[in-house]
This record gives sequence, structure tokens and C-alpha cells, in this order.
Amino acid sequence: MMQHHTRPAGSPPVNGYSHAVTFAGPMVAVSGQVPVNADGQLVGEGDPQAQLRQVFANLATALGAADAGFADVVKLTVFLVDLADLPAFRQVRDEYLDPARLPACSLVQVGGLVHPAFRVEIDALAALPS
Repeated sequence: MMQHHTRPAGSPPVNGYSHAVTFAGPMVAVSGQVPVNADGQLVGEGDPQAQLRQVFANLATALGAADAGFADVVKLTVFLVDLADLPAFRQVRDEYLDPARLPACSLVQVGGLVHPAFRVEIDALAALPS
């Protein structure tokens, strides 16, 4: 069972996340996913939306391997090189996640990622379905 506490009393307003998500049972940790396809090729050089779509596709693959999906995600950690990519992140995220049940989320601007052309990396925690 999962419960989203989007804005508990006394919490500041939210913009695309839940302040807390409670759940019971086993969980899966998904390593940071980057904009690389199954052949190891960079997708969307210079294109934040293309990179984000590849990252979310990679998250879906990793979650699926653990018999989970985006509805099971309780926490995302997002690393963006350029905060100007935040609107693209929100748009693509909402294509994959239910905007009415968004997970807890941390977003960090970083000076760079493991490859200089990567604009984004995202990791996830998900509660495995019972």
C-alpha cells in the first residue's frame, strides 16, 4: 500500500512532487540512468527532451526488470547540468508519471556528469508491488 502526502498541513507549497510517500514491503533501488540507448550510444546530444525521454525509457526498463513500473516509484533524484532544462524535465516526467500521484523528488543542479554531453541523470526508489 502506498500513500502520497503531497502537501501535509504546515508544509510549503509543492511544484511537481509529494513531500512524503509512505509504503510497506520490499523496494528496488534503480541506479542513475543517463541518456544512452541499449547500444551504448548517446541519445539527443544538446536536446534536453530527447535525453530525458531516453532516461525515462531506461528507468522503465530497469523498473520492469524488477517487476515494477512508474506507478511504484516513491522517490526520484534528478541531476540537471542546466536548470533551464527543468520545464523539459517536468513535461517528460508527466508523460511517464501520474501528475496526481507524483513521488517524492530531489532535484540538484550539477557542474557536470560522467560524460560531458549528458544533460541529465535520474535515479529512483520504487516499492515493489505485493
